[in-house]
Order: sequence, then structure tokens, then C-alpha cells
Amino acid sequence: MSDVLLTHGYLLREDEKEQQIMKPYPPLGLLYVSAYLRRAGYDVDVFDSTFATRQELLQRIEDEGGGVVGIYTTLMTRQPVIDIGRAAQRHGCTVVLGGPEAANYPAEYLRECADIIVVGEGEATMAELLSVLPRVGPNRLNEVAGIVFRNEEGHIVETPAREQIKDIDTLPWPDREQIDISRYVDVWRTHHGAGSVNLITARGCPYRCRWCSHAVFGFTHRRRNYLDCADELQWILETYRPDQVWYADDVFTIHHRWLFNYANELKRRGLRVPFETISRADRLMKEEVLETLAEMGCWRIWIGSESGSQRVLDAMERGVTVEQVQWAVAAAKRHGIQVGMFLMWGYDGETVSDIEATVHHVVKTNPDVFFTTVAYPIKNTEYFDAVAGRINLAQPWADATDREYTVHGRPNRDYYAFADRWLRSAVEASRLAAADPVQASAFAREAAEARAALHAWNPADPN
Repeated sequence: MSDVLLTHGYLLREDEKEQQIMKPYPPLGLLYVSAYLRRAGYDVDVFDSTFATRQELLQRIEDEGGGVVGIYTTLMTRQPVIDIGRAAQRHGCTVVLGGPEAANYPAEYLRECADIIVVGEGEATMAELLSVLPRVGPNRLNEVAGIVFRNEEGHIVETPAREQIKDIDTLPWPDREQIDISRYVDVWRTHHGAGSVNLITARGCPYRCRWCSHAVFGFTHRRRNYLDCADELQWILETYRPDQVWYADDVFTIHHRWLFNYANELKRRGLRVPFETISRADRLMKEEVLETLAEMGCWRIWIGSESGSQRVLDAMERGVTVEQVQWAVAAAKRHGIQVGMFLMWGYDGETVSDIEATVHHVVKTNPDVFFTTVAYPIKNTEYFDAVAGRINLAQPWADATDREYTVHGRPNRDYYAFADRWLRSAVEASRLAAADPVQASAFAREAAEARAALHAWNPADPN
């Protein structure tokens, strides 16, 4: 038996939407923990649930027959994690949960399926837990920082926060060899013609958007040494031969000098691989930054635009302007970089005029691809706190996610379906105006109908 079995609750076969998209990536957070624990001398098994069935995972836990099971949690995996955790407890396992979701709901997860919740970074905390659990058990862990557990009287105990790892260059690379990375590459290549592998060059985001969760890394930004990142990229390319990579940083271009050093190092080594990543418009406001990204191989940059209304952006405390987004999109296109844009409907106080501003904004910028979501309150964010008195969860907590919260006084999802229709039709009408006026006119009519439906919407309609 290993010292710990690490797994997560994401099962591709149970995600109908992702089965259509088919762009899965390995759980880097779990693989970082595995690498850290193995370097510390622990025997670690990793069960990557992405391509497995729930029954296969449950059978593996049954075969484990006791010991420690560590499960990584995200906002979208609540129900499977609860099922997995309960099964592990039935088979005599000590269940340790980590990741942002468990950190936001420690009491609920302790009630449902867990013995210990790790809050914040998991590497050092898991190492200490594995050293003390055999001696004191799961109910006398007061000396272990960064956890929540139940003591012998059944009371919930939250220990002091653990200090974050100051120098993340001391961490080993993710333990990719513990899972089948080639399967991810093959899935990408089969469905999209280009295999992809993910990596990170930093931890955390210092910005304070009111709706964004910082449950694991807080409001920090810790950057790896560019030489170590170049070493890891080179190893990935030589080992897995992907056609592209995904830099999964929260804000890849936050530190310009680091970016230039990293780009120069890759150029010195003759490494150039196509990649996608995410940034903020205000961290792209230099031609040199976009020129560097293009030279490195960036073919698409994702920008969180969220809204075309400055009033809404200011309410979110995004710290960017609509004009900055428009400049960044145009500049990226000048350098041959595609732009992906994230947009959010329904932030508290949004009006039809704000939606109209967003439609005009997207038509003007014309990103290559854009996605919309309806704002949902994530626990322990300023947005959640602001609407807490008006939120409702129609299902039992264990069967839902934060996405299922409704906000009293806000229109229902049909309203935002009209907003989507207005936006997408207006963009298509603009794109086709010169090439196909007839089709463009049809899209313009659809946009006008959706716009009229929003203006006629009865605000008294229930959620």
C-alpha cells in the first residue's frame, strides 16, 4: 500500500459539454503535490480520473483498503468528490481534500465526505500530514498549519494559515510521469489536429476582481525563474512532442522583464512552439510585449474583457478600461495573434444599456472567438458577500455547484439567452456586411429582435 493515493473528481465521460469540446488538460496541482511528496520520500500513487469511469476510481479506492486518499476539488466536481470521499471513508480511508472548492466549504465537506481539508497550497501541508497522521490520527491535528478538521469532540477546528512557499523554484516539476500525458496529447491531436500540453510559470494573481476566487494562492504572484521554465518546456517538447502548449498562468504577461528574458532564452535554445495563454489588457499595452509573444509562437491570447460597459467594469473592480481592451485586441491582431475574449452577463446592477455597450464593444473589437457566462457568486469572494442576502440554491448543497445560485432581483437565464442571441447575431451581421449583405441583413434582424425582447422584459419575472 502506498502512503497516499492522490486523485481528483473530474470525469470526462460525465461531462457532456467537454465531450463536445475535447480539450482536456492534466491536473497540474495534483501532480505538483505528487512530485513534492515523492521527493520527500513518500510512496505516492496517482489515479487520474479524467479518462476513467467513476466505478474504476471507486474500485481502486476499495483495492487500496485504508490509508490516506487525497482528492483535489474544483467548483465543478462537488458531486463526484462527495461520492468518492464517502466511498473512501466506507473503506477505512482517511480522506484529505484540497483545492479551491474544499477551501471555500470546509464545514460542508467535513460533514459530507472528508476528514481533513487542506486550505491553500497543498505540498508542505500534505507532507506534514503524512508524517503525523500515523501517530495522532485525524482528530488531533492542532499543530498542523493550514487545515480544517474535526477534533475528538466533533468540533470543527481551523488551524492558523500556513505560510506560502516563498521561492517556488524550490518545487519540483509536476509529476507528469505518474499519469498518461500522451493520452491527452492524442485526444487533442485527434479532435483538433494539434496535441497540447500545459505548464505554469507562476502562481497566483494579485488583482482583486470582486467575483474571482483566490482560495488557494491568495492575492499573491510568485514567478518562477525563466531558466527553469525554459528547462521544463524543453523537456516537455522532447518527451511528449506536442504541437503546442498552454501556459496556464492567471496572467502570463504580468511581468514584462521576465517575459523578455524568457523569450530570449527560448530563442537562444532554438525553441519555438505555438502556444495559447491568458492575460489582461492592461498588461498588453506595449507593442514590444505583443511583438515578443508573436516571436515566441503565441497564436492566441485570451483576454478577460467581461463587459463593454465601463460602469460594470468599475463595479467589478477589474482595473482595466474598455479602451485598453480595444487597443490590446487590435494590437494583437496587428502582430498576427488571434484573440479570445471572455464576457460576463448579469453582474450586479447591469442594465440593458450595459448589455448594449457590450454588444457594440464586441462588434467593434471583433475577437476571433468569444465566450459568455452568467455571473455566479463564488463563496468567499466580495461579489458573493455583496449578494449573499439575495442568493438561493434550489437544490441541496451536495447536489449543486456555485453555478446554480440564483440572485433575487436578477432576470432568469432566458433573459441572458436573448443577450447572447443579440450579441452573436450582431457580430455575425458585422462580419458578413461586405461579403454577404443578404445573410448579414438576416443576422441584423435577429439582433434587433433579441434587443427588443430585452427592452420589453418584465423585471418582475421570477428567477
